[in-house]
Amino acid sequence: MHEELELTREVEAIQIPSGDPIHLPAGTKVMITQALGGTYTVATQSGLARIKSDNADALGIDLEAEKAQQDVAAIKIADGDVEGAIWDQLKLVFDPEIPVNIVDLGLVYDCTIKEEEGQKNVEVKMTLTAPGCGMGPTIAADAQSKILMLEGIENAQVDLVWDPVWSQEMISEEGKMKLGMI
Repeated sequence: MHEELELTREVEAIQIPSGDPIHLPAGTKVMITQALGGTYTVATQSGLARIKSDNADALGIDLEAEKAQQDVAAIKIADGDVEGAIWDQLKLVFDPEIPVNIVDLGLVYDCTIKEEEGQKNVEVKMTLTAPGCGMGPTIAADAQSKILMLEGIENAQVDLVWDPVWSQEMISEEGKMKLGMI
């Protein structure tokens, strides 16, 4: 963290805060400012960008820690704690500008598991810290992707909602501690 790296190959990224897709060519100098939930926020000469874990090798990063977290979720599912595994997965999703996961930020309002025709379907309602945030669709897609990594989950839908309006009071005690609010 906070050391300059050079991308070993071209990567697709998301520009922060607009949420627009961009390409970062091989050789681009970047500095990792946040590495949480399998995504990497990097500072470039053009501003901040977010790189997914499937491009971590271009940053010289090994993904064994994320694999270990997946193993924990698999154990919970085997023990029948599907809901607990889903919440654990959601705790792996981060706003690229805030070092607290979306659960502890209070952004996840509802998580429902429905069994239909022998399939487990998950519906999540979440919000953002600011309605105009261009990263909303990317964060929601990350949440969906993390849920779908769980064995036995067939479908996951993550909807962005704006009611109730998010406020700092929704941040968990752990989140407030990480943000220095306590």
